Amino acid sequence: MTATPLGRDYWLLWCAAVSSRFGDALRTPALALLAATLTRDPRAVALVTVAAQLPPLLFGLLGGVYADRWDRRRTMALVDTLRAVVVAALAVLVATDRAGVPALVVTAFLLAALGTLFDAASFAVLPALVAPAALPAANGRLQAGTAVAGGFLGAPLAGVLFAVSAALPFTVDTLTFAVAALLVLALPPTRRSCACGRDSAHEEERGEKHQCEITASGWRAGVWREAWAGVRWVRGDRVLWGVTLATAGSNLAIGGVLAVLVLYALEVLRVPATAYGVFAAGVMVGGLVGALAAGRLAARVGTLPALRGVLLAQTVALTGLALARNPVPGGLALACFAAGTTVWNSLWSSYGQRHVPAHLLGRVGAAQRVVGQVSAPVGAAVAGFAGQAYGVGPIGWAAAGIFALVTAGAWRTLRGAGSVAERRTDPVPRP
Repeated sequence: MTATPLGRDYWLLWCAAVSSRFGDALRTPALALLAATLTRDPRAVALVTVAAQLPPLLFGLLGGVYADRWDRRRTMALVDTLRAVVVAALAVLVATDRAGVPALVVTAFLLAALGTLFDAASFAVLPALVAPAALPAANGRLQAGTAVAGGFLGAPLAGVLFAVSAALPFTVDTLTFAVAALLVLALPPTRRSCACGRDSAHEEERGEKHQCEITASGWRAGVWREAWAGVRWVRGDRVLWGVTLATAGSNLAIGGVLAVLVLYALEVLRVPATAYGVFAAGVMVGGLVGALAAGRLAARVGTLPALRGVLLAQTVALTGLALARNPVPGGLALACFAAGTTVWNSLWSSYGQRHVPAHLLGRVGAAQRVVGQVSAPVGAAVAGFAGQAYGVGPIGWAAAGIFALVTAGAWRTLRGAGSVAERRTDPVPRP
């Protein structure tokens, strides 16, 4: 099968995403290091992390609304410009020794809040840049590029730059946001996803069957009603709802494993502390392989059969992790699990981008992310308390059990829908 070319516009978006992710990978550990130099109070240090985790849950649906209301290219460029300004202000505070924990909390919160709008817009803009058949490969390469920029380049470099100057990682992050904004502006202009409410220039595009949700009165309506349209769409489509629930269940287990991963590696798998970096890098390699393989897997077996197979493979991988008692088999199991995670993320994104109408993409994608991610902090909290009470060893078995239940439910939900969904050429009917 001949691969569908991705094209210049896609690679501009890819470069923007990779640039932004590289800056994120510099800033995130630098924020933690800076917080630790300002205070040894665990509550204050944790508050910086919590400030970055709350906005996607609080504002995720609103980000989807405005990604559908506004020109997505300009929205992405504006958001990256604003993020550059926020990080630049922090860099100045750090360089002048005026940064405190409140400044770190505010910075983390603002960047994450702006990120919800950027994520919704970028999810919705991708289908306009590549052919539908190329979406699995396009999403996979995006994940691969951001994984390399973040895990293999940015994260290791963050500590080095921080050691040179505490302000340096934030200065570089400012530049990466600026570069990303310029790259996005180089994309071809895009109009609003549904412009016929106020834009008579597209009057000729209205046909008898045209459905325009955002009418002149709709623009004045409450944003929450528009946000709920995305939730209703996800809830009304059997496949999207099944995939979203599977993502939420998966993230419950993933959040728990990630919360205690370093302790699990050191205490259960007996990874030497000096080799933990190598162990973590091996896991990231698995994720990279999965991201690169997502497009071929979807082309060979179909998107929904691939999603079912990925859940089954991840259940087996977590079972292997629970059984492992030394670094090699444990590392291989985690690498396979990470590969499945990137394949899953690439393929569920591609399915939604192919089967949801363009004017709803921002809101539907945001609804899926909010519902899918809300379980991750719950899993992390439960794993923390359970690890304290019973040790971290049983957490591997608990994660494998959760994935087995998710796999059984998703297998039944997606099996009958696969053939219909894969043949679908028109948008999913409006629920």
